[in-house]
Order: sequence, then C-alpha cells, then structure tokens
Amino acid sequence: MKKKILITGCAGFIGSNLVDFFLKKNIEIVGLDNLSTGNIRFLHSALKNKKFKFYKKDLFKSEISSYFKNINTVYHLAANADVRFGLKHTKKDIDQNIIVTHKVLEAMRKNNVKKIMFSSTGSVYGESSQIPTKEDAPFPIQTSLYGASKTSAEGLISAYCEGFNFKSYIFRFVSILGERYSHGHVFDFVKQLKNNKKKLYVLGDGNQRKSYLNIFDSINAIYKSMNYFNDKINIINLGTNESLTVKESIKIICDTLKCKPKLLFKGGKRGWVGDNPLIFLDTKKIRKSGWKPSFTIKESIKITTKYLLDNQWILKRKT
Repeated sequence: MKKKILITGCAGFIGSNLVDFFLKKNIEIVGLDNLSTGNIRFLHSALKNKKFKFYKKDLFKSEISSYFKNINTVYHLAANADVRFGLKHTKKDIDQNIIVTHKVLEAMRKNNVKKIMFSSTGSVYGESSQIPTKEDAPFPIQTSLYGASKTSAEGLISAYCEGFNFKSYIFRFVSILGERYSHGHVFDFVKQLKNNKKKLYVLGDGNQRKSYLNIFDSINAIYKSMNYFNDKINIINLGTNESLTVKESIKIICDTLKCKPKLLFKGGKRGWVGDNPLIFLDTKKIRKSGWKPSFTIKESIKITTKYLLDNQWILKRKT
C-alpha cells in the first residue's frame, strides 16, 4: 500500500511543521484541524501541494472515522495545551485530550490502522524526584489537569496497543521553540516587550527551570525514533541536556530586543497551579537512535524571538 498518513492538529505549531516535513518526502497526507488554536496561514505552502488534503473538523464534535480510510500511520497532535488555565476550564482537557484521543483510537480500530504517534508531555511526571527524569520514572501526584489528561490518553493508547495490536510512539516533550511558535512564556514575554520595553510582568519568581527543544530537532527526533524503535509501546522523552531559568531566558530575549525592562514578579515561586519549578528529562533513550539536537536553547530562544518580530500577526493571537 502506498504510504499515507493522517495528522490531527495539522495547522498547529508542531503539526504544520510535520506536514511540511513529510511533504518533502513525497508522502500523502490527510490533515484535520478545527483552527481553534492552529492557523491556516501555517499551511500556506502545503495547501498548494496535491498530496495534502486538509479538512476543517472539530474532532470532539464531528464524525471522523471516514478520514482514516487507507491510512498507514496516525500522528495525533490535536490537543488542548493550555496548562495555565486548566482549572478555569476543567472540561476542556477532558474533552480535547482524553475523549478526542479515544475517538481517534476508535477510528483507527474501525479502519484497521495499526500505528500511532502521540504528542504527550513532560508534565506527566508531575514534580518528579528523579532529575533528569527517565521514561520509567514513577508518576507522582499529578499537578495539572493537562498533565493528568495526557497521562490518561497515554493509558488509553497503551490499552489499545495491547487489546487491538496497535503500535504506538508516545513522545514526552519539553517545551518546543522555533518557527510558528505561538504559545508559551517566550511568546508572552516578546508580546509584552513589543508593546512596552520598560517593564515585564513575570509569572512566578523567575527561578523556575525549564528545558526547551527546537521544532526542527523535534521533528527529526520523531522521524528517527519511529524508524529505529520497534516495541509495541514506545515511550520516548524528547529534550536536550540543557536547562535555563526563566530569568535566564528573559535575558536572552531582552538582549535580542536590545532592552532592559524592570522585572515585575507575581504569583510566588510558581506562576500558576501546575507550573512545575523544574522539568528536565533524561534523553539517553532517544540518543541511542543516533539523534542529537542541532540547536542550543539560547539559539532556539533567539530564533523564536526574531521569528515573532518578523511575523507580528502571530502576536495578535489571544492568550
């Protein structure tokens, strides 16, 4: 059978970059996205390619099974990724991250699709006592509805692998940066400083330590992993061997923008409930495939800052 894949959340940050990556490999793609957070402009080039078919669909509300016909592999990226406001919209993580994942799995089962890639998160580890955190680290108490919903989705996928002989690749990401980035604290800081370079509001005390990965390194890691690991259930951390505090990332942004704002901290040690003070993943497993990141965190923050300045329409997005 000719290679044909389906990407949910295809107009999002990671999804649209994945679309471009596979089109360069001449692979036929079906893309689904409701455009609630994704942007059709990210698909500008892809929409001109006859091998890409885009359908604006709400995966939660719509019947989706028919789109999975003759698909070899599903890349399930559609999700609610708004960790910060999870407690204000408690149903959203359940609907978008758990129920939609079940609908995707059912569509796969009905169409005999056996392979799925799933975008999970380092947030599933909660506040792990094991740093750097390995894939087999025990799960502590969940600290966010987002992390809990992704943990649940992982469980559903694993159960379908056992029950229906699926093969899965579950990637636990750190924060991703790069072209088409449109959500997160680097976005928030650049947006603030574009309007006022004299002061910057920071959620938390600025000492939260984060790890980041460039989008192109992420895509290459996904591709390399899925051609290297061959277990029924493959759980893989994606990150780098670096980390920075929020204050350090602010300095890189401010140096790029050539400004020195007054930093105004609020929220105590954490910016919000579920804001883990340290997420740092062990990446020895993915490195066994021969993969290694091409960009440092500092380079990725600079690239992202410059991209946002060159594409200021993205900064108008509501956060």
